[in-house]
Amino acid sequence: MKKDFISILDISKDELERIITEAEKLKRQKKAGVPHALLAGKTLAMIFEKSSTRTHISFEVGMNELGGHALFLNARDLQIWRGEEIRDTARAASRYVSAIMIRAYKHSTIEEFAQFATIPVINGLSDLEHPCQLLADIMTMKEHFGSLGDLKVAWVGDGNNVCNSLILSTVLTGSSVTVATPKGYEPEDAFVRRARAEGGSVTLVRKPEDAVKDADVIVTDTWVSMGDDAEKDQRMKVFKNYTVDGRLMRLASPDARVLHCLPAHRGQEISDEVMEGGQSLVWDEAENRLHAQKALLVRLLKK
Repeated sequence: MKKDFISILDISKDELERIITEAEKLKRQKKAGVPHALLAGKTLAMIFEKSSTRTHISFEVGMNELGGHALFLNARDLQIWRGEEIRDTARAASRYVSAIMIRAYKHSTIEEFAQFATIPVINGLSDLEHPCQLLADIMTMKEHFGSLGDLKVAWVGDGNNVCNSLILSTVLTGSSVTVATPKGYEPEDAFVRRARAEGGSVTLVRKPEDAVKDADVIVTDTWVSMGDDAEKDQRMKVFKNYTVDGRLMRLASPDARVLHCLPAHRGQEISDEVMEGGQSLVWDEAENRLHAQKALLVRLLKK
C-alpha cells in the first residue's frame, strides 16, 4: 500500500523519530562526502503552482544526492491548467514517475492527487499545511536542544499553514505551543481541536509577550503569505506589534532560539538584529529542509 505525506500527522511518533534519525545520518554522510544513492532509478515529479526557492532546490538536490532524478513541472505547463481533471493527470503521472511532490494553492488539490495517484504524494506546501517544513524544524530543535518533550514553543504572527502544522506536531513531539495572533488571524480551529484531542498542548493568546515568556523556541513567518497580497496594507497595520525583535527575545528563556521558514521580511515579522544574531537557527533550519526531505523520500520510496 502506498504512503502519502499530506499532513504532519500522516506519520506516527515512531516514524517521526526514524525519519529524523535517518536525516541526521544522511546529513553526516553528506558532510563526510560519503555517497548514499539509496533511490537510484527513482524519479520525483515536482509540481509547482506557487513559486519556490527552498522547496524547489532542496527536493531537486535531495533526489540527485540520493541517486534519483527530480523533474520540475510548472503547473501552467501542464494540461490541468487548461482543464484536464486532476484525477487524469494523477493517474497518468503514476505510470511515469515514482512519487509526486506538489506545492499548491489549495490543500484539496493535493488531497485529490493523493486520492487518484497510485504512487506516494508529498505536500510541498498548501494553504492549510506545510508538513515538510515541520520535519526540518523538528530536526533543528532536536539538534540544538537534544530532546523535544519539555520544550516550550511560541508562535508569533499569522496563524497560517506553518502554524497549523506546528500545532499538529505537538501530538508527535510532546512540546507545548503557545500561539499569539491578532484577532481574526488565529490558526484554523480544526487543527487546534485535533491537536488537543490527540494529546497536544496548544494555547492561544493575543499578546506576543504572553506567548514568548520563558519560551525555548520562538517561531515566526511572513505576515503576508502568497495569495494574501490584496490584504497587505491592512496586515501591516494589524501585525505591527508582532515583530520578533530584541525586546521580545529578552522575555524568553536565556537559551531561547528563533526559527523562520523563510523568505523573511526583515523589519516586519523579524528584526535584522534577531535574524543575524546568535539566537537564530534560521540557516540550520533552511539546510535541514534538504536532509529531512531526503529521509522522507527514503521512507516513502525505498523498498
